[in-house]
Order: sequence, then C-alpha cells, then structure tokens
Amino acid sequence: MKKILTIILTIAVLTGCKKDLLETAPYSQVASETMWSTDNLTDQGVTGVYALLRYGIQSGGASGLELYQMDALGFTGQTSGAESLLSGTITPSNGYFSSHWQNLYEGIQRANDAIKNIALKSPSSPEKKARYIAECKFLRAYFYLRLNQLYKGVPIYLEPFTAADATKARSTETEVWAQVISDLTAAIAEPNLPDRYASGNANYGHITKGAAYALRGKAYMYTQKWDLAAVDFQKVKDAGYALFSNYSTLFKTANEQSTEMIFSIQNVGVSGFGSDTQFYCGTRSSFGSCWNTYHVSPNLVDLYENIDGSKFDWEAAIPGYNALSVAEREVYFLRNNLTAAEIAAATTRGAKMNLYLPTGNEARLLKAYTNRDPRLAANVITPYSTYVGVFGGANAVVTSRWPYRAEAATNGDLRTDTQSLFYYLYRKYVYEGTAETPARDYGPTDMVLIRYADVLLMWAEALNEQGLTAEAIAKVNEVRTRAGVALLQNTNAALPTFVTGQTDLRERIRNERRVEFPNEGINFFDEMRWKSWKDKVFYAGNGVKQVWGKVVYAYSFKGDYLYNWPVPAVEIERNPNLTQNPGWIN
Repeated sequence: MKKILTIILTIAVLTGCKKDLLETAPYSQVASETMWSTDNLTDQGVTGVYALLRYGIQSGGASGLELYQMDALGFTGQTSGAESLLSGTITPSNGYFSSHWQNLYEGIQRANDAIKNIALKSPSSPEKKARYIAECKFLRAYFYLRLNQLYKGVPIYLEPFTAADATKARSTETEVWAQVISDLTAAIAEPNLPDRYASGNANYGHITKGAAYALRGKAYMYTQKWDLAAVDFQKVKDAGYALFSNYSTLFKTANEQSTEMIFSIQNVGVSGFGSDTQFYCGTRSSFGSCWNTYHVSPNLVDLYENIDGSKFDWEAAIPGYNALSVAEREVYFLRNNLTAAEIAAATTRGAKMNLYLPTGNEARLLKAYTNRDPRLAANVITPYSTYVGVFGGANAVVTSRWPYRAEAATNGDLRTDTQSLFYYLYRKYVYEGTAETPARDYGPTDMVLIRYADVLLMWAEALNEQGLTAEAIAKVNEVRTRAGVALLQNTNAALPTFVTGQTDLRERIRNERRVEFPNEGINFFDEMRWKSWKDKVFYAGNGVKQVWGKVVYAYSFKGDYLYNWPVPAVEIERNPNLTQNPGWIN
C-alpha cells in the first residue's frame, strides 16, 4: 500500500471520522502545539496537506469539485444534469464557487502550518524536514495555481491564519503567479528533493523536482513566458520522465507508477480513499451499478482524426449525412431489427426512417468509428462497441445499442441511468468487469494530475509561440507516435498532416490536447487559458448532446465576465476588503 495513503488511514483511525481531514483545525485532532512534535506526527501532518488534493471527493453524490468533473465545463465533456454555470444563471452566492475557494484555501492553510512548524518543532532529521518543507511549498503553489486559474487574483497568505486574520485584499493575478513561481523555485532549489521516484519506492507519490519543474512550466505558460516554460519542460525530461508505450493501458492500476506519471492523487481501494470516477463516469452495467453523470461530448468524438491524419467528416463516412436535420440523423444510430413499436417511436422523434437498414444499420454506422485515431476507442465507448460489464455477479460483455432493451449474461445491451437518451460514454478511468475495483466509489487507480504527455504538448505550444515550428512539431509527434496516428510534417503539402505555419500548428496542438486528455480535468482549464471557451463551448447549437447531435440542454453565454469566476458572496460578507470580479452581481 502506498505510504501516503497508509498515513491517511492512520489519521482516519485517530479521528474516528474522515470528515476531520477536511476541517481547518488540527488534521487528527492533535493539538496544533504538539502536531509536529514527533517524527510520526510530522509524517501525518504532511500527509494532511496531501489529503487536500482529494478535495470534494465523496461517495454520496457527485460534488462537482473532483478535478475530472471539470471536463464537463469544457469542449470535450458534458453532464446529463443542468449546469447553471453553462446556462448563465449562476450567481456568486452559489455554493459551487465557495466550495472550490474554501477547499483550496484549506490546502493553503495546511501547507502554511507545515512550512512554519516543521522547521520550528519537528524532531525529524534535517534532510527530511527540508524535503517536507519543499513538498509543502509545491503543494501551496498548486493550490494557489488552482485558485488563480479560476478567480484571477486572490488574497495571498503565507503564514497560518485564523478566520479573524483572513482580511487581506486580493492580490493581482500577476502577483499570485509570481508567488506560485517563487514557491516552486524554492522547491526546485532544495537538494533533498529528488528528481523523481522510481516505481515501488516507499516515497512514491511525494513531490519531486520533476513535478516542480512541470508545474512551474505550466505557470510560465499562463504568464506567456514561453522560453522559460520550455527550459523547465526540458528539465522534466532530464529528470527521467518519458511516455509510457501503450496509451490504452496507461490508465490501469498496473501502470499508475509508469515513467509518464509525474504527479498523481494516490488512490487505494479502501472506502473514502479511492477514486470515484467509476461511480460517476461508469454505467449501470459497470461493477457496482454506477451513474453516468459525466459523459463525452460529440465535439470530442468528431475531433478524433482518421488514422491518416485527415479530419473526420460524417459526410465521408455516411454520404448524405450532412444534408439531414439533426433529428433526421438519428436513423443512422438505430440498432438492427427494430420492432414496430421502436420504429414508430423513432419516426415520432423525427428520424428519417426511409434510410433505415433493418439488417445493416449497425455495420453502416460502425464504419464511422473505424480507421480513426486509436485514442478514440481507448477513451470513449462509442455506439455498437463493447464493454466488459457485470451481470448476475459475473463478467458480461455488453454492447452500446440504441434504443436500449435489456442487459443479459451474453449479448446484452449496455445499461445506463439515462436510457431514454443515447450518449457517448467514458472508457478511460472506468473499471471493467469484477476484478479491477472493489466497489463503485473507491477505485484503486491513481488520478494523474500531471503526466509527461501534458508536458510534451505544453512544450510544443511554448516552442510554437516562439516561432520554432520544426521543434514544436517534433514534440507533438512524440505523442502522436505513441497514439498510432499519422505524424505532422511541413514538407508535403499534399498530405492532410501538412502544417502550414504557426497559426495552423497552434490549433493542431490545441486539438491534440483535446483528444489526449479527456476525463483528466484538463480541457476546461485549457479553453479558459486560451480564451477559446466562448467559441468552442458556446457556439450556436451546442450543449449537452446525444450522439447524433440533438441538444438535450442548451448552453448560454452571458458575457466575457464568465472567464473569471466570482469571488464567493459569502467570502465578501466575511471579508469586506475583497472586491468582486467585473460583471458579477452579488
């Protein structure tokens, strides 16, 4: 069992209730004056800081705070529930904003306590204390980075503080980035912080220099210091991180400590300390009978290229497709051998049933998903593909069909909790069969926060923004080589992989990130950083969509103020020195 999680479990035993891990006061009800007074309590205190990386994870319902759930706000994901942020009806009083704010500041508070008191009170060895302080500076930087991504300028506290002390005004966005970079620079300078930990090392899961370089490089991307970002990403490579060979198995428990994984939330299959992606991204056919609360947008599926690097086009896959209305296109997604009642229902919904092939409909549609970028099949359960689910307590291979009829031990349909609607579903981070997870709400696979593919594609972006086209293409191609899709090039204009220049490559890099990282909590932050969120998410006709593009719930962009989250109304009530972001009305 991983060391960090072992200590968290010890803390839970001491408290008798894991809720105490989320309280601002002592992590294990150990008085603050004695918290750091032994080597063991020092370990526990630092682990209490790491515990806040899991902020919001719960088993009683999707909180919206778990990192992977942020993809529902981006271009590549969606949620079957109405999200008021995407409808433009949310206000600063909404608990969604205050929960993020409070959880991230709880992490900062714990980091501040550790940074100050390890040096003053801990009897641990000087080397260990120095390493722990560096780790906590990284974690403080991480929490401030998250706050700055969302709120764009927040109060900076570098010492432990009480509620009465929390009266600072907001620092500017630039000042917060400077603090993030300062903390990461201090962590990098610590000689007791290793470049990386090998798989199986007792300290695996703790912060490394490689992680600090990667996060500092990300901060430099936000400040558009492209040259400094590229230097840091080279340092990550020098630390020994590299791509794992197989994308489709990268996100399995067996490979969670591969050289690609730089910084991850450490999960174990124990209640309260595991991953909940299964619960909210799985289906009723998944082990534990899960909820497909979060699923894949057709925007993402359509973005996956053909294997030769050409853009996917529904018209090329199914001639005549583009001439039909969205409602009429449903006909192509219907299963073979529909009953009379199913035909009547599809006709009522508007499907153009004269195009229906009773014994060939499925095969015709499957052609649209073949010879595509292999990451599509690795990330998404597409129509008429199979999934190893569970039926009657045993493994059962089910198929995603429309309309749904029934599960079965053999040749059954994949069952969702949205059976009247037909969505693309996640495959990444969704466990298969009975053996991969002990329960639906605490899977054992680590949730990666930074991996080397992320570094490579940020590196490519940083190089491209400096006009270094050839070098940038080479970085993108490292990712595409592993994926198994045609490589980009700038020598043969007749091929679809030809890059015409910096602007073309910029969008190709962005698309590469979109197809590489679904369900990893990256896309929303990318779109916000690129200022592409409005155009990519709120274009006319977008929203929560079924696989053929029918909008179930439309999005509505109310103004550019949405790029900056509001300071929570409750925080302004507590601290009148806080000012609200423009456009938001308390």
